[in-house]
Amino acid sequence: MDLQEHPHRRFNPLTGDWVKVSPHRTKRPWQGQVEKPQIDTLPAYDEHCYLCPGNERAGGHMNPPYTGTFSFDNDFAALIPDVPAGSLTAGPHDMLQAKTDRGICKVVCFSPRHDLTLARMDLPSIEAVVQLWKDEYVALGAKDFINHVQIFENRGAVMGCSNPHPHGQIWAEEELPDIPAQELKNQRSYYEQHGSVLLCDYLDYELEQKERIVIENDSFVVLVPFWAVWPFEVMVLPRRAVSSLAELTAQEQKDLASIIKRIGIRLDNLFQTNFPYSMGIHQAPTDGREYPMLQMHMHYLPPLLRSATVKKFMVGYELMAMPQRDITAETSAARLRELSETHFMEMAGL
Repeated sequence: MDLQEHPHRRFNPLTGDWVKVSPHRTKRPWQGQVEKPQIDTLPAYDEHCYLCPGNERAGGHMNPPYTGTFSFDNDFAALIPDVPAGSLTAGPHDMLQAKTDRGICKVVCFSPRHDLTLARMDLPSIEAVVQLWKDEYVALGAKDFINHVQIFENRGAVMGCSNPHPHGQIWAEEELPDIPAQELKNQRSYYEQHGSVLLCDYLDYELEQKERIVIENDSFVVLVPFWAVWPFEVMVLPRRAVSSLAELTAQEQKDLASIIKRIGIRLDNLFQTNFPYSMGIHQAPTDGREYPMLQMHMHYLPPLLRSATVKKFMVGYELMAMPQRDITAETSAARLRELSETHFMEMAGL
């Protein structure tokens, strides 16, 4: 079997799912939908932006004149803390079930500058973002009804982001969501069977092979996972066993900030556009238990496929059967490795 030529399946040990890979399909012409390249030049401050310092938000609250990172409770939160406990069961054999779900949703402004992204912020500013993520994880996780803290960023209109101001979100929840729960289940099973941490073993293997490694520093490695679904999906893994942001040393926080900037620049440089993506951190639940089997990691899930204007759609077979991709993980990693770490807009003097 030639993984670069023959259709095949790849197994994801984190989720227990499979992805279908069809490398021969990269030769097919594209006559489908194209997206508008995201290279708009934005002002440093936008008086109409809900997230810029000193502006009024859509919910009527005023932002302070913040000069660094800034977080606040989401004015239109998907989860709220004050929900009365309740549940419902109905239908044949109680197959219809529902119960109340409490939580706290926060918005994190990465920078007061409206025109920046994580890839274009300086390292001290990104370090401040990492510190805020860590502080929020600890503070929210300390609440007695919060058992999971999901930190994430949706970047770009293609990913549903309604405001270009550099920001992300945090959803702190009473219940462990499905995907982190599935990852935890499989990591626990692996730990019980082998006595070692799944993602630590996997990283050791990838560092030996080198084929899917993109960048690395003293504390973190960025790679395209063997089982990647999205065309240029990458995963950020710590070199040592770390279950959450709370366990990072000061130097590891600096190294994580550096990795975030470097991979952000490479994604942007790939198609010379503000590369859209969804990014999230998976880490230990905050229910007070120990999780020696769980390795903290970050997922970057970017949708662009062939250029700045061609998106990978999850439709048809993907929605009805299983994920499928054309470009292999090895090809994606090689393309990302070859890119410059000087941002294309900086090279153009923008």
